[in-house]
Amino acid sequence: MSNDLNEILDALEKPLRFASRNNFSNLDKVKALDQLVGDLTLKALSLPLSAVQMREFESLRDFFSAYDGLGQGERKDIIRKSLTIIGGLKNKNSSNVSVKPAGDTTPSSVKNPEDEGASIRDTGAGPAPDRREPDQVPIQYIKGVGPRIAEILKKKEIETVEDALYYFPRTYEDRRTIKSISKIRPGNRETIIGKIILAGKVRTKRRSLYQMAVSDGTGTLNLIWFQFNEKYLRNAYKQGASVILTGDVGVGYRDALQIVHPRPEDIEVIEEGEDLDEGNVHFNRIVPIYPLTEGLKQRRIRRIMKSVVDGYSGSLKSVIPSALRKERGVMDLGAAVSRVHFPTNDEIMVELSDKDSVYGSPPHKTLSYNEFFLMELGLALKKRDIAGLDGISLSPTGELTGRLIAGLPFRLTSAQERVLAEIELDMRSGRPMNRLLQGDVGSGKTIVSLLSMLKAVESGYQAVLMAPTEILAEQHLSSVMNYVKGMGLRVVFLKSALGRGEKNAYYKAIASGEAQIAVGTHALLQEKVDFGNLGFVVIDEQHRFGVMQRASLMGKGRNPDVLVMTATPIPRTLALTVYGDLDVSLLDELPPGRKEIRTKVYYDQKGSRERAYEAVRKELEKGRQAYIVYPMIEESENPDFKDLKYATQMAEELKNDIFPEFRVGLLHGRMKAGEKDAVMKRFISHHIDILVATTVIEVGVDVPNATVMVVENAERFGLTQLHQLRGRVGRGGHDSFCILISSFKRSEDAEKRLSIMEETTDGFRIAEADLTIRGPGDFLGTKQSGLPQFRFADLMRDARILGEAREDAFRIVKEDPRLENNPGLMKEVLKRYGAVFELGGIS
Repeated sequence: MSNDLNEILDALEKPLRFASRNNFSNLDKVKALDQLVGDLTLKALSLPLSAVQMREFESLRDFFSAYDGLGQGERKDIIRKSLTIIGGLKNKNSSNVSVKPAGDTTPSSVKNPEDEGASIRDTGAGPAPDRREPDQVPIQYIKGVGPRIAEILKKKEIETVEDALYYFPRTYEDRRTIKSISKIRPGNRETIIGKIILAGKVRTKRRSLYQMAVSDGTGTLNLIWFQFNEKYLRNAYKQGASVILTGDVGVGYRDALQIVHPRPEDIEVIEEGEDLDEGNVHFNRIVPIYPLTEGLKQRRIRRIMKSVVDGYSGSLKSVIPSALRKERGVMDLGAAVSRVHFPTNDEIMVELSDKDSVYGSPPHKTLSYNEFFLMELGLALKKRDIAGLDGISLSPTGELTGRLIAGLPFRLTSAQERVLAEIELDMRSGRPMNRLLQGDVGSGKTIVSLLSMLKAVESGYQAVLMAPTEILAEQHLSSVMNYVKGMGLRVVFLKSALGRGEKNAYYKAIASGEAQIAVGTHALLQEKVDFGNLGFVVIDEQHRFGVMQRASLMGKGRNPDVLVMTATPIPRTLALTVYGDLDVSLLDELPPGRKEIRTKVYYDQKGSRERAYEAVRKELEKGRQAYIVYPMIEESENPDFKDLKYATQMAEELKNDIFPEFRVGLLHGRMKAGEKDAVMKRFISHHIDILVATTVIEVGVDVPNATVMVVENAERFGLTQLHQLRGRVGRGGHDSFCILISSFKRSEDAEKRLSIMEETTDGFRIAEADLTIRGPGDFLGTKQSGLPQFRFADLMRDARILGEAREDAFRIVKEDPRLENNPGLMKEVLKRYGAVFELGGIS
């Protein structure tokens, strides 16, 4: 436990030390500290801690709950206090760590090489097998590693033999057929062996280039670099050295054969006296290419991996039943790991970015299936566990919901009515509801969640709504208060930044049941918050809460019903992982009168900006309203942000110089709640024509008269975020527009995001595209958001394998609910996912 705690404390301390360096000159460079500290403190609180340690971690969590909305002075003060707490925790923890005798540090059964630079060739025999489990053997004691290389591997999170076994190639090079230069042909990808006969910088009339000529006696092949580091190339590939190289052959000056800009991994220097026989891991085979870190070349890591695979892959045993492996065409785990690292020469070379190629390769499919199957088994057990609990049988009377529906200025869609019926069926069942509410921007999730909360209240129970940020929680509070006005209900708002007296008063109202509805952030998870009669929980995830946080809130009542909703659609593959233990309700219908919002991308230049402003002016002259959103509140000293426009300055410029005849308002996250409410009320009542804002308006009150959304520096926003912002307009039946103004300096990913925004308004398509561009971890906002960390499996590429694994896992749990016929499988699931899915009570 001490080591786990030290790792958490180190991870907390590192960004805070960086932020405080040089009198806090790095303060604005460290982002998302609220999320990082929240996740790490939650992880720490799951360990067996003393009462003092628990209080200290809770203090750290509370410090950062509202961190992003504070001024610089307050943030500096929080970091100073936090570093003091962390220092104290580290001192207390280090005094409890037992130290092993020095003689116990090096295992006697594994060689510890003194000469790290020694040439290591694969003899075919492999190292003698170590009887310990791979996760018990430090990587530094493997042949060819040692302390220096171990430090380099540590940067890639390879510290044990098990880490190395699961450090897979990122691609392969087919070196089974090595041709003479006289036999290679333009247009083909070819592999040759030859000697460097010429290397150096060449000046032409138009430019300088670096040229290397390789000959094998049958011909000459030129390697050309137009952009190059001359010092690196001269040192890496010296004249007279023998090399093996692979690349796409073309034709250059005077029809000479050439390869332009070969990658570093495509050229390897052959060591003097090296045999090019079939036992060599670098030639005459499909060769693995690994993700590299500085100071480590492909040849070295390939040799290390060969030693690891030969010595330890056999100790990896598959826990998946053999009948199931046979049915799905997957292999024994150890054999699969071995062949993914070093494929046999009779295999078809796998393209790791291609879903069909991976699915069609038994070793690769095995790795993905194995990871997905264990995860889905954990989710199936979790779902079975919840279904077996005694829940609350609610009996909605329709008194409050009927009043609300009768007073709505619109009719519920058939999709909303269907979902409400699904929710009420769960409520009446007596089993705990565990449901995900999916729907596109503007599909009406908020009113469905509120009506569901009122069903609980009219049944005599309390309801709670939890949002991931204070800003979103405030917006939900505003919406709730607006809808329940005149119903005689008490609604409390719990956030970290409340005074002690106010907090205690709210705690008392919640505990006594006097407050029927509570709205808040993760402050609702604090131990002091005890509900008198909690029956219904709504969690607005926005991809930021994980499984463990959901479970903590569920624990506040006697297995209350839980409804999880997300601001934008979740791609199917993620819904099967992070939300795989939930039933799904889908709002697949937009309210009537909605028109498709037309989207246009403009470059940030004078002519384009004038056209964008003219489009805004035309709408304002029709009596409509507009949003103009900026990425920052005010100017930053960070040079990375020097070209960005910021809301406070632009609000003045728009008001005085560009739209002097219209009323301009300003809204941002640092304003007090009362100020924000006042601005929004003025915008809703059309006392403001143009609302200049930051992303505080991502989710908020409907303004049917707003028809234009302008997003400045659009290249800085995520795809899901842009889609949410666009969803603020088009809510009143008028033609609406979204204008994205972008800098010329934008990345390839930013280019893709903006193109997708122009192409479609379908939230599910946008979510899939966003997941493809960013990857699951970034899509969810944090690496510790409940998403399992896969070593090989890829959610997008391996969706078909995921579907099979889920089907099999749920079938097994249905047939054998406690896995009594598969004790090895249960042990592995508890080891991998017991804490994540809270499966500790399963037996």
